[in-house]
Amino acid sequence: MKILVPISKVPDTTSKIAFTDNNTKFATDNVQFIMNPTDEWYALTRAIELKEKLGGEVVAINVGLADNEQIIRKALAIGADTAVRVDLDPTDAYQVAVEIAAHAKSGGYDLIITGKETIDYNSFEVGGMIAESLEWNAVALVSKLEVEGTKALATRDIEGGTETLEITLPAVICATKDLAAARIPNMKGIMAARTKPLTVVAATSSEKLTSIAAFTLPDKAKQIKMISPDNVGELVKLLHEEAKVI
Repeated sequence: MKILVPISKVPDTTSKIAFTDNNTKFATDNVQFIMNPTDEWYALTRAIELKEKLGGEVVAINVGLADNEQIIRKALAIGADTAVRVDLDPTDAYQVAVEIAAHAKSGGYDLIITGKETIDYNSFEVGGMIAESLEWNAVALVSKLEVEGTKALATRDIEGGTETLEITLPAVICATKDLAAARIPNMKGIMAARTKPLTVVAATSSEKLTSIAAFTLPDKAKQIKMISPDNVGELVKLLHEEAKVI
């Protein structure tokens, strides 16, 4: 079983967000970057669990520049066997998907597991684009995954219940919560990560389908007023005069 896990570098959720170049670029100064949580906690961890159960290899792949290698090394410390960095500063999801698919075509992979989305753009696009490029089966929002021979059983939540799909490998799985429990790198893993292979490859294409016109920050949250449960009259007055919802 050979599994490919795409990982992304994203800003920590506590970072202060600002933009430069006429609001067309994210300002990275003094920003703490982390591995995208759904890639780390669910996709990578479940891939490692499957390898431990079935044997094989887990490869982490990142499309980005050299400063991404810190989070790639973390993936190796958690348990990925090897890693690949595609040397490209991507500007949209299509570029990322094309590069990952290009690597996967010649990599002999049985399975690709991605996080459902990144926490910065929340576009939910890369997994589907990879599958389309490879012409592989794909299932999104998977919360349980088992592999039996050349078949995989993928379970996801639907309205009013759950749905389990049997798919033929190779396939792309987009992971969501409950697929696996996060792993914290231990000292042995951290030390081993220093010597595990991290291969840098040139990008195959720089084509992109979108461009950023501008970023905008959300409006500041309005001040919250706390009203005693016993003071219904004051609550009604505020809803009528200030909130203007009644």
